[in-house]
Amino acid sequence: MDAKVNIQTYMQQVGERARAASRRLASVDSGTKNKALLAMADEIEAQQADLLAANAIDLEAGKKNGLDEALLDRLALNPERVTGMAEGIRQIVALADPIGSITDLSYRESGIQVGKMRVPLGVIGIIYESRPNVTADAAALCLKAGNAAILRGGSEAAHSNQAIAKCIQAGLKTAGLSIDCVQVIETTDREAVGLLITMPKYVDVIIPRGGKGLIKRVSAEATVPVIKHLHGVCHVYIDGKADIDKALAVAFNSKTQRYGTCNTMETLLVDSAIAQTILPTLGKMYTDVGVELRGCEKTCKILANAIAATEADWDEEYLAPILSIRIVDGIDAAIEHCHQHSSGHTESIVTDDYSRARRFLAEVDSSSVMVNTSTRFADGFEYGLGAEIGISTDKIHVRGPVGVEGLTSQKYIVLGDGHIRK
Repeated sequence: MDAKVNIQTYMQQVGERARAASRRLASVDSGTKNKALLAMADEIEAQQADLLAANAIDLEAGKKNGLDEALLDRLALNPERVTGMAEGIRQIVALADPIGSITDLSYRESGIQVGKMRVPLGVIGIIYESRPNVTADAAALCLKAGNAAILRGGSEAAHSNQAIAKCIQAGLKTAGLSIDCVQVIETTDREAVGLLITMPKYVDVIIPRGGKGLIKRVSAEATVPVIKHLHGVCHVYIDGKADIDKALAVAFNSKTQRYGTCNTMETLLVDSAIAQTILPTLGKMYTDVGVELRGCEKTCKILANAIAATEADWDEEYLAPILSIRIVDGIDAAIEHCHQHSSGHTESIVTDDYSRARRFLAEVDSSSVMVNTSTRFADGFEYGLGAEIGISTDKIHVRGPVGVEGLTSQKYIVLGDGHIRK
């Protein structure tokens, strides 16, 4: 960003370029988009050393600024994660292009044909924190769905994001597409966010990814439609008819596979019928890996090292090795707890009872509801979407992991042959 250009002028220019690029992208064929995406993936792998060097600068600054371990983990790149970014893009290439597909085409009594065609949303603004891999995922998903993207990452990942942006631009150029198809905001000025979310002339939808503070600010101030999730207070309920080995595996993995993610379990619910049997073993498993346990009164009687949970714990997204545990009297109480305290992200039941599993699936109102599996699977990559731009806990316009199709809309098309209405 030129220092002589003020932030308002800069953001308007970004918006104008994005709008123009979106109109051109709407007619770009799948082959050209895929060529750009493959070139991006190749460039990311080829520039791994530069990406890691840029990320090292961000990590060092993050440590000096006191970022906690969970945020540093989100910020960090390593060779495996760089390769993962490239692989995620290649998986998006392999997905069917939804743009232009026509469904529900049927004849009406008048003789006209009416159907629906899938189309891009237009210009998507994405505001995110910490994770630099979001830059690659968001760019690829938006491009595959025929949308122009304006990406504004957090200041803590500024060097990493700009290094990835260079790879994205190289891929676009290889396919003969304008670099305006994906613009990564160059300024870390917070005013850029305020301007981006209030530009309905240029931006069709905003997707925020980050902490509660960011999501609440965007939701409160945006004049552009927002696809969001506030936070991930996810639950695993161990039913009285659960297989012990399955329950131990699912409950342990849901919490410890990775602490700083929105699909990590934050509250464990255990049926009182099985609590005395499973909690001593499970409590030791957590303690052995350094997880702090906060329990209800009944839990604390079983687990001597658990500290008393407060009412606030049931609504907390820890993003850390901390777990709250509540013993409940059966599935009704478990479902009621989820209704009261879930953020609507992901809940899982461990049970061998088919009827209880079906009840849990039907009655728990979250974007992902699972049976006998870890909440950590609530992820676009694991769902076969290639990658995700976020996990929406909204009910409109898309819910759950947002992949390529979630970044499109439909319009009605009508086909006739000189038909007139009588």
